[in-house]
Amino acid sequence: MNKSIFYDDLLKKFKGVVQKNKLLSEKVTVQGSVLSSQEAIGNPLRKDFPILKGKEKLMQAEFRGEKGQAFTDMPGNFTGTIEEIINRPLETNFDRAVLISTINAVCKYLKITDTTIHCKDEEPEDCAKRLVEHIKENYGSHKIALIGLQPAMLQRLSENFCVRVVDLDKDKIGKVKFGVEIENGEEKTEEVLDWCEVIVATGSTAANNTILNFLMKKPVIFFGTTIAGAASLMKLNRFCPCSK
Repeated sequence: MNKSIFYDDLLKKFKGVVQKNKLLSEKVTVQGSVLSSQEAIGNPLRKDFPILKGKEKLMQAEFRGEKGQAFTDMPGNFTGTIEEIINRPLETNFDRAVLISTINAVCKYLKITDTTIHCKDEEPEDCAKRLVEHIKENYGSHKIALIGLQPAMLQRLSENFCVRVVDLDKDKIGKVKFGVEIENGEEKTEEVLDWCEVIVATGSTAANNTILNFLMKKPVIFFGTTIAGAASLMKLNRFCPCSK
């Protein structure tokens, strides 16, 4: 499956549920806004989350009282109907973030998915601890590929497994955190995926056009709110126990 087919399939399924519920032709407005770091993640003791460093922003779409979010490196605002959003060309990460956050909000409203709001304060730490137990109980694997640096997860995973982590942020690449070097996602991803037994990937891959790199034969666990609606529609494995 290539990237265009993935998004074509996602759009087809999303359009189908919208049509079924008679929302496509309605003049429904979905508003996207960029959240501050405090709105998005609260005030965790740990200060090394990417959103606190200003490298990522959390866009939020609102639909009939429900909210859906998407991490992106191209934040902005957009207002339009669901039909307009479905028909927008997916040319940039901003376009994909508008679509993905909208899917999350609408799927939350339709009860297709549930948890679409990022956890806050010390909940990311709890999530990381629970991820370790989840992997031990369901996979029993020792070689983990972490796609996208999530510091709480990296710390807990590195304490329990053999971990390699890749990231696209050039300011992080080459640095060592918790005894693990952060590798260049553009150059090392294929090698790391060949090496690992289980992939733990940020759901932001659905918004930055890299998700197809990780839909392979090896088990993959997507984490985070960005991929909530897409995971439900596309039957992807998602772990996000502390989101709302």
